[in-house]
Amino acid sequence: MIAKRKTSINKDQTGIYFVLPFIIIFLIFGLWPLINTFRLSLTDTQLMSRTQHYTGFRNFVLIFNDPSFLLSLKNTAKIWILNFIPQLGLALLFSVWFTSKRMNLKGVGFFRTIFYLPNILMPAAVAALFASLFDYYGPANQILVRMGVLDQAMQFFRNEGFTQAIVIYIQWFMWFGQTIIVLMAGMSSISGDFYESAMIDGATSGQMFRKITLPCIRPVMIYTLITSLVGGMQMFDIPFMLTDGRGAPNGSVMTANIFMYLKYSSNKGHIGLASTVGVVVFVITSAIALIVFKLLEDPDERIKKQMKKMEKRG
Repeated sequence: MIAKRKTSINKDQTGIYFVLPFIIIFLIFGLWPLINTFRLSLTDTQLMSRTQHYTGFRNFVLIFNDPSFLLSLKNTAKIWILNFIPQLGLALLFSVWFTSKRMNLKGVGFFRTIFYLPNILMPAAVAALFASLFDYYGPANQILVRMGVLDQAMQFFRNEGFTQAIVIYIQWFMWFGQTIIVLMAGMSSISGDFYESAMIDGATSGQMFRKITLPCIRPVMIYTLITSLVGGMQMFDIPFMLTDGRGAPNGSVMTANIFMYLKYSSNKGHIGLASTVGVVVFVITSAIALIVFKLLEDPDERIKKQMKKMEKRG
């Protein structure tokens, strides 16, 4: 009789096999491009040149002395802030209405779907749609002229204020529904016992919102803010498609990513300078994210950390 060998699988190692494909893909397509971008930012690499030289922080000095780069950072921050503040404010308002058991609104699922629909559209398609709507012979000019609001058709995209406003509106229009879904999920997870106890104690709706809802959805708020910040700092397709690809008029909607693209697509293809812009955007985004985490940190967690530090010192 030949004894059969018993094969045993190490359960601790089984999980590694499942996550290994993700780790390999991340290292090749995620971590390595990030490291390579930092490396290229310290060189004068060009697409149309065989050689490259280490230049240290020369590229950083060049872009920070370039008024166009500083303008692109200003535009990026302005467009993101003016889009995110009303987006978050209105999303909070609608989320409270939709999740309120006291109001018990009908058709919440329908409205939630309608608000979310723009999020599944391609940004380039939405930009092309708005470019057609506000074209010189587009529907907007036709309606305004026929109603007597305008004496003659207007070149909307030659006006800096309007161009910025339409980019801000598109950003709000596309991500407003996503923000509502996330905030509603956070509010729905709050136990109703908190609100019942507060009502028994005579708390008003405003007090319950400030003292119960906002503290309980702090993690969701942080997630929404950080993801919106990352997306806002990477803004490219909408202002690129909506204008001449250079952020016209007068660079009013030229974002940091458009500036980076212009460096990449120049005569010789300055990959080094383009990488430098990417590194600066990455550092700025990371710094702001860390500040947000610090400012919105749970006070109880902050006290615990301080206590641990004091114990270690003692």
